[in-house]
Amino acid sequence: MGSGGACGRTVRWGLPLGGATLLLLLLQAAAVQESPGSACSQNTNKTCQECLKNVSCLWCNTDKTCVDYPVTKILPPASLCKLSSARWGVCWVNFEALIIAMSVVGGLILLAVATCCCYCCYCRKKKSRKPDKSEEKAIREQEERRIRQEERRAEMKSRHDEIRKKYGLFKEENPYARFEN
Repeated sequence: MGSGGACGRTVRWGLPLGGATLLLLLLQAAAVQESPGSACSQNTNKTCQECLKNVSCLWCNTDKTCVDYPVTKILPPASLCKLSSARWGVCWVNFEALIIAMSVVGGLILLAVATCCCYCCYCRKKKSRKPDKSEEKAIREQEERRIRQEERRAEMKSRHDEIRKKYGLFKEENPYARFEN
């Protein structure tokens, strides 16, 4: 792993980008709209493309009917059209495939977010628990300097004490001991 890099592997964006592209294609196709006054039933027994030019229309592939999308419900009821033959937005994607694809993409996004959160929390905990090599080296060097400084200080003190003894300048332990006698 390079120094200063992020903890972990690089994220692979291929599948989420594919799902986002599919969603954008559906939204783009849904954005193309005929005049609001045109009714969906006028496009019955025409082509799927003609029907889906109006965003509020739903194409049923089994009986080639164009009906108003039931906006009060999220999914069209089976009495209106089976999910496997219902088309909305684009003609080449049925509702079953759309539901499965969006569920898979949504699940993968949630899984990726959860994995990233757990992995980042793990890396942060691991980093706070154990210092890295440069920090360990700095701490070790600081300790070695402190030990050398103490050794030098003790050596200098012993030298100074020898010189004081030699010239009779050695200080007594307790300067008031002379007055007690």
